[in-house]
Amino acid sequence: MPVTIGIPVPTTVNHVPERDAKVIKILLDTKIITIFAAAGRKRADSPRLSRMERNLLTHNIIQMRRKIVAGNWKMNTTVPEGRELAEALVAELPNVPADVQLIIAPPFTHLCSAGKAIEGSAIALSAQNCADQAKGAYTGEVSAAMLKSIGCGYVILGHSERRQYYGETSATLNAKMALALENGLKPIYCIGEKLEEREAGRHFDVVKAQIEEVLYTLTPEQMSQVVVAYEPVWAIGTGKTATSEQAQEIHAFVRKTIAAKFGQQIADDCSILYGGSCKPSNARELFARADIDGGLIGGAALKAADFIAIAQSY
Repeated sequence: MPVTIGIPVPTTVNHVPERDAKVIKILLDTKIITIFAAAGRKRADSPRLSRMERNLLTHNIIQMRRKIVAGNWKMNTTVPEGRELAEALVAELPNVPADVQLIIAPPFTHLCSAGKAIEGSAIALSAQNCADQAKGAYTGEVSAAMLKSIGCGYVILGHSERRQYYGETSATLNAKMALALENGLKPIYCIGEKLEEREAGRHFDVVKAQIEEVLYTLTPEQMSQVVVAYEPVWAIGTGKTATSEQAQEIHAFVRKTIAAKFGQQIADDCSILYGGSCKPSNARELFARADIDGGLIGGAALKAADFIAIAQSY
């Protein structure tokens, strides 16, 4: 079946908006592409397209990757406060672009209450962590199956705070990743470097290792279920933020590293979120970058107005 895309003819083909070019590789790999332009119809039955066709495809192109704004509440709010926050987000949903997926990740104690508050809405529910064991005598742990049973669709894995404070390793995360996928949860896999690693010029090596040691163990089908979140550890909760140029550079590197293992289409389909002090004042600049598909939001997720403002930043 051909891929059909509605595209108006641009007045110039020399300047293509960066974000509009994000998924061009997926479309160019399609053997039959139908282009509808204001000047008339043209069918391209060959994967080899002319320069004009390529430029047309990059103009006002339909986005294939999902835009995501996920709120990590961490260890904040009481159960009543969490329910109130969730209800406030539901009330603001009409003001959120329809193509933006909102996700909230309350503490374990809030999941049922917050889940009830968002029930029937377009907001998805995520846990902040899951156990590396399926079940058994593991006091204090919460399994992936338990999370799925109460309505979670996502789970955050590998957050820098889990790595730093609780000693999570790639081996631990491989076990968690496997259980999450086995139980139908979509992992939001966190990667990122510390300040000293960036200052030493090792940020690419660190991020590559975090991808290879965990994501490279997956099948292509499993990888297609994963959301990646890049979080420069030095920018979390510090008020510091990577520049949009720094963020784009590493997001592009992450996509390239995924493509090296799983192929360009899976890499192009993968949503990669920015998770370093994203807030209403900088979200628009960050989200305008070609390889930044949204944010994993911390502090700003605790205020409904700020979280919604971020979601409106596309």
